[in-house]
Amino acid sequence: MVMPAEGPSLGMAPAGTWMCTSDFSNSATSKPRSGARAFAKAEYTSGGKTGTAQVIAMKQNEKYDEKKVDERHRDHSLYISFAPLDNPIIAMLVIVENGGFGARAAAPISRTVLDYYLLGKMPPGLQDATPEDEFEDDKESD
Repeated sequence: MVMPAEGPSLGMAPAGTWMCTSDFSNSATSKPRSGARAFAKAEYTSGGKTGTAQVIAMKQNEKYDEKKVDERHRDHSLYISFAPLDNPIIAMLVIVENGGFGARAAAPISRTVLDYYLLGKMPPGLQDATPEDEFEDDKESD
């Protein structure tokens, strides 16, 4: 595992700000809310928040219906997270273009990355050798 190099200090916010932020972020991943489903039964605590970025403007009083919008005009899915909650060592922002609301596309990707980084868990399907892997092995033995 490659650990990131320590960067320059950006200064610290007052302690109360951090406590408020971490409490809020933890509630988004531990209570029955949108991002919580992606982090159910995680072996660590994390903080995170879902988001959605609108791609096209809607007319006043017009309701957004994803099924009626071209895929390239669908909302972007966002999820910002950090872990472990008590002593963060990783933070990330996941953006899935045209992925819909944050909990549907971006939060599960964040969970997969955090599981790998913190626990060494490979995502399902990446644990098995692929035909490409076998081809690369053959090239190395030549």
